[in-house]
Amino acid sequence: MSSTATPEKRRTALDALHRSLGATMTDFAGWDMPLRYGSERDEHLAVRTKAGLFDLSHMGEITVTGPEAAQLLNYALVGNIASVGLGRARYTMICRADGGILDDLIVYRLAETKYMVVANASNAQVVLDALTERSDGFDAVVRDDRDAYALLAVQGPESPGILKSLTDADLDGLKYYAGLPGAVAGVPALIARTGYTGEDGFELFVSPADAEKLWLALTEAGARVGLIPCGLSCRDTLRLEAGMPLYGHELSTSLTPFDAGLGRVVKFEKDGDFVGRGALEAAAERAASQPPRVLVGLVAEGRRVPRAGYPVVADGQVIGEVTSGAPSPTLGKPIAMAYVDAAHAAPGTAGVGVDIRGSHEPYEVVALPFYKREK
Repeated sequence: MSSTATPEKRRTALDALHRSLGATMTDFAGWDMPLRYGSERDEHLAVRTKAGLFDLSHMGEITVTGPEAAQLLNYALVGNIASVGLGRARYTMICRADGGILDDLIVYRLAETKYMVVANASNAQVVLDALTERSDGFDAVVRDDRDAYALLAVQGPESPGILKSLTDADLDGLKYYAGLPGAVAGVPALIARTGYTGEDGFELFVSPADAEKLWLALTEAGARVGLIPCGLSCRDTLRLEAGMPLYGHELSTSLTPFDAGLGRVVKFEKDGDFVGRGALEAAAERAASQPPRVLVGLVAEGRRVPRAGYPVVADGQVIGEVTSGAPSPTLGKPIAMAYVDAAHAAPGTAGVGVDIRGSHEPYEVVALPFYKREK
């Protein structure tokens, strides 16, 4: 008899703390992560109106250093990383030679010749392998730093005030998609003004050994303004309302950035060749002359919730497919993102529905995002 051993799930430095808070844990990309602590709706609304605290230590940090670090990243990724200023960050993608999206990433420029690439947990090894392979011939070193960091996020309108009470760092001068080193509650951190919720907020990269101290300090500092711990479930509904793509749903190797409506991240004007350039130039031409399916928002007229993979229909024909769907706590209705034929993509297009187990439920086509915070 032979048995196949189940791989051990990875646990973050905050695992014991999550369990002590009564979190419902779930397997996410091989990690044991908090799904929720109590009510998903309460956690979602706390981020929209007050603040939420997340453990995102499953994300994959990869450091790229060396005299030709920028040239390597320009070759390996679709964005112009050489133009990223010191202390700034950029949203970008890594693609295959055929233009298919391997992952979407945030790249931080930490020093003159030092960058940190943050990959999705499910793709971290794929991205690491691709960067390592593509580094051949460049005077640069690609290092797996996934075990070097814990990542905490404070998101929501009260997050600047909470963080200001714990740091002397210049948060007022910290722009969106920028990062600076500083101490938070005495813990050395990279403080980044980034997030995945549609709200103002910060992501704090720290040593795993400091994660619990920082979590407890943030919890105490935020208690007076309603900060609560938040799990991955509400993170998903928050990013969905904000129209932010999720790899494996809106993004995949079968889609190019142009298919996903994110062609703007591809910078053909940058110096030198990059992986996928030829295929992406062809994809850009196709998108300009005959748009493929377009990513749109759908808002339910009824109460039934669409899920990924459900067909989108019009006049009895399938015209697209739902990529993400959930009840929206902010709108009070089910919402979805879906790729639909260009002819049915305009906001207000009549006669569009979602096939939910054989029943064609009416949906309104809307522009993304569903929710945009007031500045």
